[in-house]
Amino acid sequence: MDSPEPKTTKTVSREDVSKESMANSRQVIGINFCGSTPLMWRADELKSARELGIIGTMVGSLARQPRQNTRMGRPLELLPEEGRLLADMGRAAVIPDSTNEDPEVNPEQVEQYHAGLENSFQEQGALALEDRKTTLRRVMTEKHNEGSGRQEDSDGAVRDRLEALDHGFSFPRTAMAVQLCTARAGLSHCPEVHRFLAADWPIPPDERSETRFRVFRDLRRQGFYLTSAGKFGGDFLVYPGDPLRFHAHFIAVCVSMDESMPLCDVLAIARLGSNVKKTVLLCSSGESQEDDGGEVVYTSLQWSGMV
Repeated sequence: MDSPEPKTTKTVSREDVSKESMANSRQVIGINFCGSTPLMWRADELKSARELGIIGTMVGSLARQPRQNTRMGRPLELLPEEGRLLADMGRAAVIPDSTNEDPEVNPEQVEQYHAGLENSFQEQGALALEDRKTTLRRVMTEKHNEGSGRQEDSDGAVRDRLEALDHGFSFPRTAMAVQLCTARAGLSHCPEVHRFLAADWPIPPDERSETRFRVFRDLRRQGFYLTSAGKFGGDFLVYPGDPLRFHAHFIAVCVSMDESMPLCDVLAIARLGSNVKKTVLLCSSGESQEDDGGEVVYTSLQWSGMV
């Protein structure tokens, strides 16, 4: 008799994840980390996560349209609750980041890098000067065509202005365009910050994160889809189906059973929910925090006006 599938998070390589997913009918989803933020990169894993009701947020740029933020691409950033739910389901595997080790500084590469920056600065300065001269010639020509001055006077004025531009033009270093070689730049936190962020995953929960996760898991078990509700002043936006097809019906605000809320905060979130045509849910986990199947209590708020 086969042993039950383990529900603990494990650290494997990308190749191991691929082999395991091929050998298993239930695909293991690989999760990378940027600091403490879980990310997903592979398109097939994004599709598998979507089928499990894991929505996340696209935070990458599109290769052919990098200078816009209307449509985003991979990676997919997960909520901590989404990553933890995948781990509890036995569907998540952490992909270790081999670039986290601090590379040794090569003085020769540093010298080449600074030399390249200086060459780039000189080239950009020459191009900026030439562009300024072209603009000056065009403006002076337009003024000559509009006026009635002699050609000789106009040519002399242009020469004088161009000579003054050669001697007085200065290209500031702050205006220099710099190419970021992200493949080798080692863009990461400093060693102290990296050691601080290099905690075990899932991150050890506190009371608030535990309440958020229990609420997230309970709503997912009921078939709802959830995304972040930061811009609505809550914890989760709750959808009756896939967010690509439905609008959110609820704003979930997670509070502990014994937590008190100021009346002004209750009125503010209820009024906000009414303005965006959503019902506010105050969600609290049951008293039995040790019980994995503890009940979640929901209280709905709707703004009906002042009495």
